[in-house]
This record gives sequence, structure tokens and C-alpha cells, in this order.
Amino acid sequence: MSLAHAAGDLTLPATQIESTSTSTDDQSVGYQVKPSSSTTKLGLTDKETPQAVTTINRQALDDFRMTGIRDALRTAPSVTVEQTETDRTEFTSRGFDINSFEYDGMGMPFVGTTLVGEQDLAEYEQIDVLHGANGLMSGAGNPSATVNFVRKRPTQTFQAQIDTSVGSWDSRRINVDVSGPLTDTGNVRGRFIYAHDKGNSWMDRYSHERNIAAGLLAFDVTDSDTLTVGFSQHNSDANGSSWGNLPLVDSDGNALHYGSRSSAIGQPWTYWNQHTQRAFVELKHDFGNGWASTITATGVTEKQDTNMLYIAGVSGDDASAFAAHTTSEAHQLLGEAKLSGPFSLFGREHELTLGAAYGRTHQKAREYDAAADGYYDVSFADVLAGRVTHPSFTYTSDTNTENYNDTQKSVYAGSRFSLTDDLHWIVGARMLSADGTGESYGAAHDTRAHGKVTPYTGLVYDFNKQWSVYSSWTKIYSPQYNIGANGGLIAPLEGKSLEAGVKGSLDSGLNLTGAVFKTEQQNVAEYVGFENGHNVYDALEYKSHGVELQASGEALPGLDLLGGYTYVRIDNDDGEKARKYVPTHSFRGMATYRLPGLPQAKVGARVSWQSAVENDNNSAIKQNAYALVDLMASYDIDSHWSTSLNLNNVTDRKYLLSLYNSATTTSYGAPRNLTATVSWKY
Repeated sequence: MSLAHAAGDLTLPATQIESTSTSTDDQSVGYQVKPSSSTTKLGLTDKETPQAVTTINRQALDDFRMTGIRDALRTAPSVTVEQTETDRTEFTSRGFDINSFEYDGMGMPFVGTTLVGEQDLAEYEQIDVLHGANGLMSGAGNPSATVNFVRKRPTQTFQAQIDTSVGSWDSRRINVDVSGPLTDTGNVRGRFIYAHDKGNSWMDRYSHERNIAAGLLAFDVTDSDTLTVGFSQHNSDANGSSWGNLPLVDSDGNALHYGSRSSAIGQPWTYWNQHTQRAFVELKHDFGNGWASTITATGVTEKQDTNMLYIAGVSGDDASAFAAHTTSEAHQLLGEAKLSGPFSLFGREHELTLGAAYGRTHQKAREYDAAADGYYDVSFADVLAGRVTHPSFTYTSDTNTENYNDTQKSVYAGSRFSLTDDLHWIVGARMLSADGTGESYGAAHDTRAHGKVTPYTGLVYDFNKQWSVYSSWTKIYSPQYNIGANGGLIAPLEGKSLEAGVKGSLDSGLNLTGAVFKTEQQNVAEYVGFENGHNVYDALEYKSHGVELQASGEALPGLDLLGGYTYVRIDNDDGEKARKYVPTHSFRGMATYRLPGLPQAKVGARVSWQSAVENDNNSAIKQNAYALVDLMASYDIDSHWSTSLNLNNVTDRKYLLSLYNSATTTSYGAPRNLTATVSWKY
């Protein structure tokens, strides 16, 4: 079943322009944050980048105890977190799926745009979101956004921190982070990170456990060469998991209602375990005169093991169930080499970046079903009570397997020309070749696209040191591996995107961005049903436009904020409003204030509001506009010890987590909950 199919994929990376990440020795203050150079590429600052950028740094993550990517991206303006089931999450921005996820600028996307389990944030210093189409800067040209996880790096000075937290539903967590020099001269540095997170849930029978360990070593081989190696193990194990969630309508299309927001379809025997290993090596060389090179290689192994249940339909107390046991294994190898530096032309200095990238994925999976034809009948009352009998998973066939390879190779070039002292032109292109072979759940996984060029261009005009205006344009091209109605893969995603905006900074340190955007896309994959053992997609055309406003940094002495408003409208090729599960209006914001009369104390609030949404196919499935409010307070006991308290969903708002795509199942979001933390820092 293709519900399991998505669970095993690792998608090949997009081409990158830069893989340099910021050192944690140069940390930001408050929420005034510099995006990593691995995000903005070409060595550009936020102000020099002709696209909107959001950065959520370690201070913000710690203030509001955002330990996973789902919670963190709920804070990012323009991003919508679509938690469609217990252990899979999609993310959208500007109305379209985010499928570019990177680690220090190296693309290792989630499975088919889907996060499986939870991406723990213990090993990352910050998260950058590059808004909009990214044809040159991140390769595939997707018009939504690129999310870049910026790793913590070994530091020149010794530092250590231990955080312990307890919270609602028997949740507990411990973080350990130790970093510093390993030799007297500091030419060898190391960092070790460990996190353990375990707890139950507001959802019946659901619980989770995450264990993360990461180690990094940095060697100054010469005055010009730095070698960094790293390895991480990320284990995400969940019990009471499910495919889909609560059915929202019965077989006649009538709305279903539940008396408790804890209702869930997961059973005592269902689980979803995912264990991921990542290893990387990075060599940087400084040639002098501003020229430098970076060579990076990354390897990923991902293993998954699941027992899952899905409810396909409900009529009275009769429910149609699908249950399966699935195992999968994916191996991915990524490599990139790039060279960048300044050059002179017509009496002015400009910047050039050249590079090449390679990626290969091998994916294998097998599924064992509970019934020969997939579906069998159960009592829906037994489903909600957790009384469905553990089935025997005995049915399998060649159409219940995956075994395929994907390869991508690309070369790219980008330059920033200083046309005048105040006017800068960013231009470049990437040429991609992609090949796929093998089979996926009975369908051929064959694709071939060679010599596909994605151009990118942008202009930035500086009014002064504080304010600038910009515009950018890019084509969109990305191979797709979704199966169409004819049994073959749907055509590559194509289109174009335009963005224009203004960026500025106030004397207080508050950064402001305003952007307008317009996108046209062809062959957007849209789920239409389940046939012959796999999901089937249609290829549709969409146009979208919208506005984004964002503020980040210090608004007043002691007052830090990060927030923004987004308006987006998506139309189909008939000019009718489409993808109605995406909120037309949304606001994300958080602020903290250090009390002037008691500087050891800090208080803060986080607000997330969105307008009403509904299912594209059934107006009975809808979610009214709602707002979530979180509060925090922290106190520094002394220079080493501190404590904090976080109260989430203060108003105890009842809401649905997602109406993503044409899904007719979802679950309720978390009710009011509390987390208490004690931290020690050296």
C-alpha cells in the first residue's frame, strides 16, 4: 500500500550553491539573527538576498521549548504545519508543499515531502526558512520554501549545558551539549550532543520516545584547511501510531463528531519506529584573496519498521480497516564541490560561485497485509476503544515491495554583479540530469531527464545601509516520482515564480521585510485515490499570489520579537479558488521581554492564528478560524542555573490539526499543557 510507500523513500537532494555553515562562536543576540551562509548561498546576507528569509535561532527554540521541527515551523511566518496523522507531517508555504529540506545546505529532504516521526532539534543551532522559489539557491526551484537545519559546530572555547524538563502526559526530556577545544592550541575541537525525550500524549494509547546522539570533530589541518567530520544517530519510536486519523465524515459524506479530543484510531499493537544515521565530512580550503572551496560528502541510512492501521470508511458502527506490517531501508550518498570568490570587471568587484553536486538513493521496502484484498471489517466502537485484535500479517506479493534507485547530477554557476555601488544583480543557472530505475509497489519507477536548465535572476537596490528593495525570478523544474492514472510517473513539476519586496532595519535592531509573490505551476501532484496497491495522483495547474510581512529582532530594549502575516490565494486553471485547506490569512508571532526592574526574569508569549479552512471535496469538513496562545516565564538563578515554565494553548482551544489535501481524516490538537525546565550552563 502506498501509505507505506511514502514511509520509506528518501528523496534525492537539490543542487546547492553553498555548504558553509555559521560557527556557533558567532551567536546571535536575542532574536536578531543572521541566516547561515549555507541558506542564502553566494555568501549573501539577508539584506543582499532577493527573497524573504526567516531564522529561528537557538534562543527562540529554548525560550518556547520547541524541541521538534513541527513545533518550530508553526512559528515561521508563511509556513503551515499539516500533521495529517500521528507520525507523518507535511509542510506547506505560499500554498504549496515544502520539499526542500537541507542540513548545512546539503539537501536531504523528508520522505516525499513528508516528515516521518519527529525531527528533533537538539543538534541544531538554528533553522532558516528561505521563502519562495529557489531555482539557483537551492536547486529544484520549488515555489514554497527551503528549510535549512544549521548544525551546532565545535567551538573555540569550552561550553556545556544540561537541560531537564518534565511536563503534561508524563513527558520528560534531558539535553546534554558539551563543546570546546581538545588540544592546547585549539586546532582540534569537538562537540557532543545527546537528547532523550519520552512521554505519552493527549491522544489515546499514543506515546513516543526519541534518542539522539551526535558527535563532531573539527581539525585545523593547516592555516588554510579545516576538516570537519560528524556522525549522528536519531531513533524515533512511537506506539499507538496510525495511518490517517479520525474519519471526519461517514460513507455518505455526513460529518462525524467525537466527544473527546483524545479520540484516536491507534491500537496497542500499532507502532512506527524509524532509526536514522547520518555521517558527513567537510573540507574547506582558503586560497587567499577571498577565494575558497568546500568539498562535502554525506551518507544517510534510514531504517523503518511499522505495524499500522488505517480506517478507510465508516457506516454506523461498521468500519473498513486496512492493516499492514512494513519494513524499509534506504541508503543515500550525497556529494558536492564548490568554489567561490571575488573577481574584478569594468573597475568593480563582483562575486562568483561554481560547483557540482551528485546524489544517489537506493530504496527497498516490503509490506505484509492483514487481508488478501487489503481491507477487512471491524467495529468502529472497538477501534476507538483500542480493542481491535492484532491481525496476522501474512499476505504479500511483488506489488507490495519497493526496490529502486534514483540518481541526480548537476552543475551550477551563480554570480553577484555590482552594477553600481547600490545596485546588485544576482544571476545564475543550474543544469540537472536525473535518472530513476526499479519498481515501487507494482509501478515502474523509471525516469530520465537530462540537461534541464533552471535559470535564476534577481536585483537588489540599496537606498542606504538600512533599506533596500529587491526582485527575483526563477523557473521551476523538479522531477516527480508520484504515479499517475496511467500507471506511469507524472510529468516533472514546471513553472515560474516572481517575487518583489523591501527589506530594512531600524536603529533598535528590528529587521523588517515586506514581499509580494506570484507563481504559476504545471503538473502539481494532487492525490486522487488508491488503486492497484498504490496512491494515484493527478497533475494539475495552479496559479498563486500573495503578500508576506515579517519583523524580527529587538523592537525595544529588552523586547525581542519574531512574527509575520501572510496572505495567499491559490486558483486552479479555471480561475476558481483551490487548495482551500491552506489558510488565506495567517499570523505567527512570538515575543519575550526581560523585566527592567528584575533583569533575571523574562516573560513572553507566542500567538498562532489562521483563517478558516475546509476540505477541497467536502464542505462538511472544515475548521473555523482559530488562535493558539502560549506563555512562558524564565528566571536566571545565577550565572549557571536557570528555570523556566511554559504554558501552551492557554485558552484550551479545541481545533483540528490539519485538513491537508483531500484527506478526510485528522485528529485534534493538544489541549492546554505545561512544561517545567531546569537548566545548568557553563
